[in-house]
Amino acid sequence: MVNDANNDVNDVTGGRRVYLDKQSPAAYRALVHTADAVRATAAEAGLDRILVELVNLRVSQINGCASCLDVHTRAALRAGETTRRLGVLPAWRDTELFTARERAALALSEATTDPADRLAQDRAYGAARAVLNDEEISAVLWVAITINAFNRVSILSRHPVRDTAPVPVSAPLSVDATA
Repeated sequence: MVNDANNDVNDVTGGRRVYLDKQSPAAYRALVHTADAVRATAAEAGLDRILVELVNLRVSQINGCASCLDVHTRAALRAGETTRRLGVLPAWRDTELFTARERAALALSEATTDPADRLAQDRAYGAARAVLNDEEISAVLWVAITINAFNRVSILSRHPVRDTAPVPVSAPLSVDATA
């Protein structure tokens, strides 16, 4: 049986969404430049790539962004993250698999994604203060803010996640824009 809710959406949109990144490339490039600056800020603050990818993934899980989950799962695996930890990431509070720094970053990222929950923000900041310095807290918040923006671009554009052959980690990435 076909999902009526999906049919209703397709009827309203004509079955197609505007790809925001293609329709407004200058605005999208500005967001990419922001991401580059945030990545540098995170590195300067001493946040390792795995921690950054955990934040990207947790925010994308909360927002339900399939495209960003696909991209950042692959990035986390390339950075050395384990499938075990990725599998339990939605329940990170209920495991012993994450460090105190990672837990603080995950709590901050969740509080950033739901900014209306002020109590969660206060708790997250309190926990973060015990294990992260101001520079690290700022970097985590910027990572969460930025991936939230990318999530919205991908969700609202309905960027697809296509089934492709896996690319070996050691293989160079294609720079061909038509690929």
